[in-house]
Amino acid sequence: MTCWKKRLKAGALALIALALAAVPYWPWEAPDADLEAMGGAKIPDGPYVALTFDDGPKAATTPILLDGLAQRGVHATFFVVGQNVEGNELLLQRMEGEGHQIGLHTYHHKVLAELNASDFYTEVDELRAILTALVGREAFMLRPPYGMMNAATQDRAAAPIILWSVDPEDWSDRDTDRQVSVILDSVKDGDIILLHDIYPASVETALQVVDVMMARGFHFVTVEELFAIRGKTPENGKVYRKLPPSE
Repeated sequence: MTCWKKRLKAGALALIALALAAVPYWPWEAPDADLEAMGGAKIPDGPYVALTFDDGPKAATTPILLDGLAQRGVHATFFVVGQNVEGNELLLQRMEGEGHQIGLHTYHHKVLAELNASDFYTEVDELRAILTALVGREAFMLRPPYGMMNAATQDRAAAPIILWSVDPEDWSDRDTDRQVSVILDSVKDGDIILLHDIYPASVETALQVVDVMMARGFHFVTVEELFAIRGKTPENGKVYRKLPPSE
């Protein structure tokens, strides 16, 4: 284990555990200024979608995606794997600095439903501590690997659990055309789209989807921003797949 991990585990992890124990609900509230920044002085009418990415960061692909999103003025949500953070710390700080949301995808990409309590907290809280040390936040939403979870996962999460409503299964091939078609044929206001920023084809898929959907009048926001737009406070342990206007 590297020295920086030892220092984190000795200090930050303990502090975060105490903080989370004292907070029964998700503490994030979006200030009005953040929402206004999405569309100037007035929050634009929808439709809204949240573009999310799992399994990164990856040095070969994530910067290309961030460049493309920055050129388009789009914010996304990245559910990162802890073992991929080492060596890519600057990418995480760039995400935070450019207005993207960072979330938990466990340290080793393990199925949380198969873990005992001790291993669960190692997988989730160690990553939470690392991210807090890097970006200065203490609260992160959780996406269980493969979307696999049970009641114990919800009880232990200490975070809202974010799944998805649109999944082109980009891990199954490298066919950008197919992936783009699947997303565009099914996406609706309030959907949460799942992609992976570790595949070059998926990065291209994301940017093509953004271009087409923005031309159709869609706005891309982080999951946090989508909650704020809908006027909802995400709750720890509760599962969310989408946030349509009527929900």
